[in-house]
Amino acid sequence: MAVVERRILDALPFTIYAVDLEGRITHVNLSWGEFACDNGAPGLAAEENVRGISVWDALPDRGAKEQVENAMALLTAGKMPHVRWEFPCSSPEEERVFLMQISPLRDGDAITGYVFSTTDITPSHQSREALIDTGIALSRTLDLERVYLEVGQQARRATRATSFALALADPDTSQLRLVFRAGFSGTDESVEHMLTGVWLKALANDRPTVTHEADHTIIVAPMTSAEGVVGTMTVAMRREEMPHRLEAAERVLDTLAAQTAASIERAWLVKRVEQKRRLEAIGEVAAGVAHELRNPLFGISSAAQLLRFRTGEDPVVEKNVGRILREVDRLNRMVGSLLDYGRPHTPVLAPNDPDLVWDDVFEGQRGRLETKGLTLVRTRASPAMSCRLDAEQFAQVCSNILVNACDAASEGSTLTLSSSPHQGGWRCRLHNGGAAIPDDVLARVFELFFSTKTGGTGIGLALCQRIMDEHHGDISLESTPETGTTVTVTLPVLD
Repeated sequence: MAVVERRILDALPFTIYAVDLEGRITHVNLSWGEFACDNGAPGLAAEENVRGISVWDALPDRGAKEQVENAMALLTAGKMPHVRWEFPCSSPEEERVFLMQISPLRDGDAITGYVFSTTDITPSHQSREALIDTGIALSRTLDLERVYLEVGQQARRATRATSFALALADPDTSQLRLVFRAGFSGTDESVEHMLTGVWLKALANDRPTVTHEADHTIIVAPMTSAEGVVGTMTVAMRREEMPHRLEAAERVLDTLAAQTAASIERAWLVKRVEQKRRLEAIGEVAAGVAHELRNPLFGISSAAQLLRFRTGEDPVVEKNVGRILREVDRLNRMVGSLLDYGRPHTPVLAPNDPDLVWDDVFEGQRGRLETKGLTLVRTRASPAMSCRLDAEQFAQVCSNILVNACDAASEGSTLTLSSSPHQGGWRCRLHNGGAAIPDDVLARVFELFFSTKTGGTGIGLALCQRIMDEHHGDISLESTPETGTTVTVTLPVLD
């Protein structure tokens, strides 16, 4: 073999050896010799030491021999241009996977031998296994915490990353919030602060983004869906990783991000369906209870009225009868609300501008605003938008949240209502600067029968949520001491 050919053969980054038709080794490159020594065949590194040795003696077991024999038979018959397969090769340090390819050597039309080439594909094999394992694991769980843990483990395994972080976008504000991390030091707030810039950059590019820091490289993959931004997935790797490993990590992370986004949305959907079924069941019970309460309440009210008439001007009786009638009136309001919640009317959806519904609500509640001296600052969606909604039911939602905002606002303050397009739909945000809602209360505001108001039924916001669900929209609250309380309502627009 010529010197130049020898150098080229030895420079190849994978092992190569050639055999004649009898299976005797005719050529090997330097990488093959190193591979042979690593796998228990010391002394075979030099070509002069192995030329003429039968390849069958080097094969580890009968199964491998049969595989090579079958491959050579297929190549000899001209049925395939080459044959390749993967095989594992264990070492004390790790389990490695190699790709074997056998191709024929030709002299004109005649086959004179075969070339065996072996490439270490352990990193790509591990990445593929991680993607498969992640897909299987995510298909089996609807628990978000389990999704975060599984994805974090597989992402670090597939990319050989030192750290992992998962952030989700708030559905109302689109602000990214860290929900899971592993390997990153510091508090959640410090990690969020460190990574927010690269998260936003990846979302703006809509593809994986690589950022090099002093001692590590950060790769961020955006998680998006047809509904919009779901979040981001981040890994940090040692800075000395080779470029081809970084490119492979980008591809793996991009695929994991798509799998994770789909899994998270599926978990959200199942949670919404379960919540809807639970509320429907509660509504049926509530309607039944309300129906049974109506007649006794009517009887109590009638008896109290009769007692007041019979006793005349007795102040003690008058005081207690008044108390009875006030409580009956309160219970009657609750019964009415229960019936509204438990037997909702099927919405009649028709094209309408939700801002026009707000106009009617403000007109009806003008007296309430003026009583407390509240100023309304209004911003409409521009251009005007059309949504499929039941104007009467949507007005009930608007009226309920406006009454709550008025009750919470301090006298002479300002309410702000802003409407705008948002992620392919319409959104309005009603803000008041009153006292913040405590976190433990905020988490329960949409629960049926939960209320902090004196005489409140705890049905209003639960009914609003039900109406918005039936409109395929959403309602949410956020409240902080610094900014006050904001109610956000979203609706899909006409297709």
